[in-house]
Amino acid sequence: MIIHQLSVFLENKSGRLTEVLEVLGEENIRITALSVADTTEFGILRLIVSDPEKARELLKKHDFTVNLTDVISVMAPSEAKHYAKILKILSDLDISVEYTYAFSVGDKSIIILRCSNTENAITALKSHEMELLKASDLYKI
Repeated sequence: MIIHQLSVFLENKSGRLTEVLEVLGEENIRITALSVADTTEFGILRLIVSDPEKARELLKKHDFTVNLTDVISVMAPSEAKHYAKILKILSDLDISVEYTYAFSVGDKSIIILRCSNTENAITALKSHEMELLKASDLYKI
């Protein structure tokens, strides 16, 4: 149930995001999800890709600072109340969500969560019959 997400440190200058995507594109790496958090100086690019290990090595060879981060993914109906239910399950158990992002596929949302305790988050969400996605399922979307 653990998903390996790429986290790429980017200087906040024109063309850096393009460079990352070109490197991955040259090797036919598919992107399932992408998020950028930025400041005036730098950004953190977060990616769910079809082959995270290969993508990490490719980016390192091109001098990008890149790490693999463990996240989890939950599929739920797209209405906000379902997202809130997931977050409440975690907060009731004192599991912090460090960050989250989501995208829609039809009438469902795929929610990516970085939690303070990944294993406990997985156990809690499973016990509440939430639909957790395996990495292999997510990489194919």
